[in-house]
Amino acid sequence: MTRKVIITVAQTGAFQGKEANPNLPIQPVEIAQSAYECYNAGASIVHIHARDKQGISTNDPKIYSEINTLIRSKCNIILQNSTAPANVPGTVAEDGMKLLYTDDVVLPEMCSLDCSLIGTSWAGRTFIYEWTREFLIKSAARMKELNIKPEMEIFNPTSIEDVVKYVYPNGVLNDPMSMTFVMGMDKASQGAMEFSVENLVHVINKLPKGTLFGTMAIAANQLPATVMTMLMGGNVRVGMEDNVMYRKGELAKSNAQLVERAARLAREFGFEVATPTEAREILGLK
Repeated sequence: MTRKVIITVAQTGAFQGKEANPNLPIQPVEIAQSAYECYNAGASIVHIHARDKQGISTNDPKIYSEINTLIRSKCNIILQNSTAPANVPGTVAEDGMKLLYTDDVVLPEMCSLDCSLIGTSWAGRTFIYEWTREFLIKSAARMKELNIKPEMEIFNPTSIEDVVKYVYPNGVLNDPMSMTFVMGMDKASQGAMEFSVENLVHVINKLPKGTLFGTMAIAANQLPATVMTMLMGGNVRVGMEDNVMYRKGELAKSNAQLVERAARLAREFGFEVATPTEAREILGLK
């Protein structure tokens, strides 16, 4: 049976904006149209960050709900909302979870759940992400109540141990667990791992049997990480949140262009690209 590769597209992020690439979608209508194009190109999951009317990162549940509604009106791609705190001064880990405690909003099927204690320096300030074990257990439990599957984002190898030894035993995570290795954030984030073949092999080897995995790699690391992870049995994530370039010296024309390349490579290697329906079955979504 041919293996099916799940392609996630992360379109926007919480850091760079149109100054980095004018094709990066920021407002809800742009994000929804881009998601639809990525769905047609082969993406089965869209990872979503929200911006306010000025293009500034936000955790506003109403904006997330608007984006979710607009995308769902266009296609059945899996919605995966970010729960990272907005990239503005004064935010804390709990701010990223506002959507999950707000009434009358359209919820996603998945949410990211960052699993590492890291310090990030950006635009002249350094801030600490306090994603503690207690926070992870509480947040995963809330997601389980809402039938939302966490996509656990792993910034360093010890975070896998935290999840497996201290979070999973609390019964807050349904099988199969799904993890995304964040690689190449080390330049901006203390406590994050660089991308290398050695690091990729190491974190894959630490996974419990049956765990689904993929890699999100930053900037020029995105393409080699996509290929290597795919060949090593994993899924992939592409998009302008992580890399605004198509190749050196050439800005990406769209998120769909990056998805098209990932889908083309998957087929060249003899894999099939999972549809959203197939991805739901693989992930065990309800």
